[in-house]
Amino acid sequence: ANICTPVFLVNSLLSDPHFPHAFHLVHFQEPEISNYSTLLLDEDRDILYVGAREVIFALNSFNIVEKKEEVFWKVTEDKKTKCAEKGKSKQTECLNYVRVLQYLNDTLLYVCGTNAFQPICDHLNLATFKLMGRNEDGKGRCPFDPAQSFTSVMVDGDLYSATSYNFLGSEPIISRNSLQNPLRTEYAIPWLNEPNFIFADVIRADPESPDEDDDKVYFFFTEVSVEYEFLNKLMIPRIARVCKGDQGGHRTLQKKWTTYLKARLFCSVPEKNLFFNIVNDIFILKTSNLKEPVIYGVFTPQLNNVGLSAVCAYNISTVEDVFAKGKYMQSTTVEQSHTKWLRYNGEIPKPRPGACINKEAKAENFKSTLNLPDKTLQFVKDHPLMDDSVTPIGDRPRLIKRDVKYTQIVVDQVRALNGTLYDVMFIGTDQGALHKAISYENGMHIMEEIQLFPNFDSIQTLLLSSKKVGLNEVKEIVVILGGGEEAWGNQSLQYVKRQGRAGNQLLNSEMMAENSIVC
Repeated sequence: ANICTPVFLVNSLLSDPHFPHAFHLVHFQEPEISNYSTLLLDEDRDILYVGAREVIFALNSFNIVEKKEEVFWKVTEDKKTKCAEKGKSKQTECLNYVRVLQYLNDTLLYVCGTNAFQPICDHLNLATFKLMGRNEDGKGRCPFDPAQSFTSVMVDGDLYSATSYNFLGSEPIISRNSLQNPLRTEYAIPWLNEPNFIFADVIRADPESPDEDDDKVYFFFTEVSVEYEFLNKLMIPRIARVCKGDQGGHRTLQKKWTTYLKARLFCSVPEKNLFFNIVNDIFILKTSNLKEPVIYGVFTPQLNNVGLSAVCAYNISTVEDVFAKGKYMQSTTVEQSHTKWLRYNGEIPKPRPGACINKEAKAENFKSTLNLPDKTLQFVKDHPLMDDSVTPIGDRPRLIKRDVKYTQIVVDQVRALNGTLYDVMFIGTDQGALHKAISYENGMHIMEEIQLFPNFDSIQTLLLSSKKVGLNEVKEIVVILGGGEEAWGNQSLQYVKRQGRAGNQLLNSEMMAENSIVC
């Protein structure tokens, strides 16, 4: 199982050239506690919430050795026994692994755990740091198995989740868990085909947009291709999206998404026969300095025997153009052909299938997805996959790096001495190293490589935050290092503090000279 040990790194974005490697390690260790796999940073309270095996911690985010609160969330013996009777390990699997920590409001966290393969959700009161005892069914909100892929995001009080809906992990689902209007994906291979869920986030619509567009929730995953069929399964990186205002269909797609569409995330160099088909992590950069959000992803080839990794970046407008204007695909039967889906060239129903309810739809008296005609709904039910791919900025990867496997990425912006803004990336590897890189007009430059730990464990999570401290800007990076088989044993929470002057001291023209995307 891929179990993790958290590490906390405090770093100025641009480190002092006189102290490039000044950092030290502090341990936080609790007896019998492991699987620190879920993190939530509260920048207002300076607290790091940590979901682990059968416990939730609140730690001082500037010094994680200081434990502020803890609450245990254990499985009953009866549930452990029933779980073991189904063939699971009573010592390792039939426990409660906390997988969801999301803000419900200023005073409550929404939390979910695997609960011995009977997922459960509750509210955590931040004032008392006590669970409220709601014991809500977590099916569709939280995985059954702690090893299953999973992601979630809370949007205006509703939890959007991508997980597995059954004990065996064979029914993938993307859902909105809402008392008023719960929705889910259709259980069909064209919608989701053995996905490995990576990330989810919401992109808010521009309130001044003339077309009165809707907020959209994006999901990122790698899945088995439905377009092609070979002897071995071909993996494809995907981006899918739904509209927040989706209410499902009246007859067709009742209580199902009517706005669910997905497309391929293209991160390749075809002329060099380099195809990066596995997306390992996503970070969406949203700042007031950007015209639009930028999606950064780290990718590896399906057969990574060549030891390559790539970083690709995408404008959100490119994504929306694919969903709003692109061609659809449809399944086809072609004997003795590997191609199973082709571009649909027939008539497209109106309103456009999969579109949000915007000003144009409302003008045609479609006030809600419940009003959409069956023809539109049946089309999107049968054609959730777009023919157009989402292409990266510059039509190629920002960076291709040899002899490394990138696992995680976080991104922020920094202003250089000349006033120019640059995207700064921290990229984690499967060997426990952290790469710091600058993205600029023609590519990326790796400024620094730090081997955080001598045991070369894989970095499984990075979490970035920034706080102003006087005149200094402190960057906090939370790093989770993956363990091996010893994962079920004792582990420590580790805090790496790295000294560095804040501000704008390093970026100069000489550093920006390198132009190659291959390092």
